[in-house]
Amino acid sequence: MSFPADIKGCMKDCILSLFWPRKDIVGFFEKHGCTKAELESVPLEGESALKRYEIVDALFTALAARSDSGLGPFRAMLQSLLNWSHFDPYYFDKLRKLDRGTATKNLEHLRQLQEIRDAKIRVDRDRRAAQEAQRQQPTTSLDQLRAEYLDLLANKTSRQQRGYALERILAELSRLSRLETTEAFRVSGEQIDGAVKFDGEHYLIEAKWQERSASNEPVYQFAGKVAGKLYGRGLFISVNGFSPEVIRSLVTGKEIQTLFIDGEDLILVLEGHLTLRDMIDRKVKGAQTKGLIYVHPLSGAEKKP
Repeated sequence: MSFPADIKGCMKDCILSLFWPRKDIVGFFEKHGCTKAELESVPLEGESALKRYEIVDALFTALAARSDSGLGPFRAMLQSLLNWSHFDPYYFDKLRKLDRGTATKNLEHLRQLQEIRDAKIRVDRDRRAAQEAQRQQPTTSLDQLRAEYLDLLANKTSRQQRGYALERILAELSRLSRLETTEAFRVSGEQIDGAVKFDGEHYLIEAKWQERSASNEPVYQFAGKVAGKLYGRGLFISVNGFSPEVIRSLVTGKEIQTLFIDGEDLILVLEGHLTLRDMIDRKVKGAQTKGLIYVHPLSGAEKKP
């Protein structure tokens, strides 16, 4: 995020109208986060000594060249200037090197610019919040989703088409449960079928609609995606269940990060026996209290493939 150019320009005017000695200008920057190397790059003595405005320009340029665009020091200086009330009587009243009216005018202009910017930030924030709230609203009913899912079971469309449909059904079930959802995305070459936020944690989703139970390879691949994320957690959905081998291999000697959901679990949610939120909660409980990754959401017992 770059610092606004109009506010930068006004800050320069304020600094030059508040400080006369070049060392005081440098001192202001030093107090607000400029590094020793940045300050030493500005010559104050000898033939190469910079003029007052050149010092300000040079230090602004040095801050902007940082990897974070100098956002911290710029914010700190802005905060000080917005609350500024001290006018050194030696330079303002006795030597008259500085003009109080000019300084006051520059400070007031800065406050006006910041008020305009704050108002724009609020409008943008409210607009984004409204857009996100609208995106998280369900667009269909549970009955419609159940009918769509049963149609997919009855009509043998392509595996890819059923996979896309399953992703959409899962996203709508998440919205109906008031779970924050993330649509399918790619990151670093990995395809992620989506994510849901549950109890403060984001769970990656892998949705598979295959002719047979999920076998080792796709589950291992997904487990690798989950393990590569901060506090990674995942939900692997396989409509036709899981092979016994993959369940044993995923928990033996490993940290539990991925939970299993099958077609029966989805039917229970689609028929209204429990919400998707409830189902995830019971799956998490089984993992945290019993070390199980494949449990029945109503009984809490381990499922046997």
